[in-house]
Amino acid sequence: MRILFVGDVFGRPGRQALLRRLPGLVEEAGVDLAIVNAENAASGAGITSKIARELLGGGVGILTTGNHVWRQREVYEFLATEERIVRPANYPSGSPGRGMTVVTTRGGEPVAVINLLGALFMDAGIGPFRIVDRLVDEARALADTVVVDLHAEATSEKVAMGHYLDGRVTAVIGTHTHVQTADERVLPGGTAYITDVGMTGPLESVIGVRTDVILRRFLTEMPQQFVVADAPVRLDYVLVDASPDGTARAIERHEEVLDDD
Repeated sequence: MRILFVGDVFGRPGRQALLRRLPGLVEEAGVDLAIVNAENAASGAGITSKIARELLGGGVGILTTGNHVWRQREVYEFLATEERIVRPANYPSGSPGRGMTVVTTRGGEPVAVINLLGALFMDAGIGPFRIVDRLVDEARALADTVVVDLHAEATSEKVAMGHYLDGRVTAVIGTHTHVQTADERVLPGGTAYITDVGMTGPLESVIGVRTDVILRRFLTEMPQQFVVADAPVRLDYVLVDASPDGTARAIERHEEVLDDD
């Protein structure tokens, strides 16, 4: 089984580039399931139900999110009813939506996806290490292949989670920083790992936002209205090859630069 995981989609440029490139990428790479982190898909802050439907209708198998998932109130009902989108499982149980779900690949095989929020420098309701054992047990009862999206700021927390879950899940994929790391590998127990898959958004930007806006913020130390930068877009993703028993055989890191044609 080959799983595609696409890094944080940022704003309209990221969405449009992904939807243009995804069908070809799926065919070229032999992808069985596309997982996309889309918590910044709506103007760089959150996701709407319209955008979620557009992405799911464009070939995305499941959407993961992160700390900005609550920024667009309109999406709350969609989170509660649509099983192909997850929010961090360590938010309070009364929050809309779910933190773990199971989807099927193009070949009909089940894949469980868990979404977690880091505790360090993030507003997590409960630390991810305190609930992940239960989530993994639930996921493994439903599918041999389990993918964890750890949306976190601290690299140490992501690396620790990779080692903690090594041999128990297929992949631990880090998101949130929008900067792709070069540490992808299959851990000794058979879990594919990368600290951060990166971003699908404007190349000439500061993690998606127009450079002049961020420079003005740093230089003046005054609040600024964030503005999504323009194309070209960089598309960051990893490809994970999974064995039938749920262990990973390989993980490949990729970055493509796409123009606005």
